[in-house]
Amino acid sequence: MSDLKNEISRRRTFAIISHPDAGKTTLTEKFLLYGGAINLAGSVKGRKAAKHAVSDWMQIEKERGISVTSSVMQFEYDDMCINILDTPGHQDFSEDTYRTLMAADSAVMVIDGSKGVEAQTIKLFKVCVMRKIPIFTFINKMDREANDPFELIDEIETVLGIRTCPINWPIGSGKAFKGVYDRQSGIISRFIQGDNGHRTEAVETGLDDTGLDELLSPPLHEKLLEDIELLDGASDEFDLERVQGGELSPVFFGSALTNFGVETFLKHFLKMTTTPLPRSSDAGIINPFDEDFSAFVFKIQANMNKAHRDRIAFMRICSGRFDASNEVYHVQGGRKIKLTQPQQMMAQERKHVEEAYAGDIIGVFDPGIFAIGDTVCSPKKKFAYEGIPTFAPEHFARIRQVDTMKRKQFIKGIEQIALEGAVQIFQEYNTGMEEIIAGVVGVLQFDVLKFRLENEYGVDIRMEQLPYEHIRWIKNDGTDVSSLSVTSDTKRIKDLKGRPLLLFTHPWSIKTVLERNEGLELSEFGT
Repeated sequence: MSDLKNEISRRRTFAIISHPDAGKTTLTEKFLLYGGAINLAGSVKGRKAAKHAVSDWMQIEKERGISVTSSVMQFEYDDMCINILDTPGHQDFSEDTYRTLMAADSAVMVIDGSKGVEAQTIKLFKVCVMRKIPIFTFINKMDREANDPFELIDEIETVLGIRTCPINWPIGSGKAFKGVYDRQSGIISRFIQGDNGHRTEAVETGLDDTGLDELLSPPLHEKLLEDIELLDGASDEFDLERVQGGELSPVFFGSALTNFGVETFLKHFLKMTTTPLPRSSDAGIINPFDEDFSAFVFKIQANMNKAHRDRIAFMRICSGRFDASNEVYHVQGGRKIKLTQPQQMMAQERKHVEEAYAGDIIGVFDPGIFAIGDTVCSPKKKFAYEGIPTFAPEHFARIRQVDTMKRKQFIKGIEQIALEGAVQIFQEYNTGMEEIIAGVVGVLQFDVLKFRLENEYGVDIRMEQLPYEHIRWIKNDGTDVSSLSVTSDTKRIKDLKGRPLLLFTHPWSIKTVLERNEGLELSEFGT
């Protein structure tokens, strides 16, 4: 096997998704521990402690103890090179999460055992389904009181609409949690609580072994026998093809905080996932093992290092090998460029790289030429990857600068933060940039916008919440927006590319505008 093929074959690139507080960041850190990438897992809950979760680097994240931006981390484990995209779980940062899922080949869905499927999980799951990527489920916090595992499995299947296949099965929960039973090997991993924390003990035994009464207690032994008999008769059988097609989700139970079941999950996961997936482009499907380099930009982050006022464009390499000494072709810019300061990330730690392969995520210095969805490729073979959709914001506010003397800083800050995609910026017709409308997926993102403008650009702003809840892009080319017959609660606006949009306060207004304007086409997604 050639070096190129071997390097690409051992890559695995996945995102971790969940509702807030399900334990996603903790699970990420335990993965990094196994890969030797970090020595001590930070406590996400210790908000005022000096030690923060490794994947949270922005100042506002450290102050609030939440993940605001998507972090990218790479580590080695069992001769595999693993790229984790740790997405923000907070419901107010889902726009960034949606885009990050575009760079992943599979997803790990973390579910709180006591809460089941939650609202944010449903939204993120829909994006995974849209991309038909494999989804693996880790039901967390079994060391706390949890819902009945059959109810949890049923909820995943009915609410999310995906079939499941439990790979292991919990024995009790909370104070009665004794461990998990591996359905394939028949081995019980015992969860043992002691004075010095928790430990795991593997017990090779048959389910009918009377010695299990002593290890587990007779009631738990009896329930385990009943559960496994029911599972064997009623649950879907493991089918790798269905898993890799995004039709069947393998389910694992454990406790990320106590490290129970995490390594078992990681080992199974790596066996079930594939090498980097092919991608669609305007030149057809691009094979990751193609020798010609190509990548697309899925995230832009300004001021990761406040002292240097830098902008980093995160790229997912989709084919071939990246060589820092070679020129690449920037398709949207229409010219050859050199990708400068290429680096890979461990949260705020950066490592300069000379080479990387399909499946890897690299960050490069962006002098202001890249936009989300841009393609870079070998000058020998030019093509563009499919664009990343812009997801419709749900909250809107009018933004004004307080000090008119800082107009230049205000415009620069707004434009740079908008290019990152966390906030979408719109203008009313016949107004300048002194007054803009910001759209976000969740209201807390307004706080982030205000915080960053003040701290990174020295600009104070006034913010006025607007009553609009729905936005639609106008698909018809050349539409004269002023001539449209609209309802009194409709506002005509344009985005920074000059594309016309309509804002509505109520779904009824959208329906009315479509009825009044024959042939008008509206879309929830921008391209």
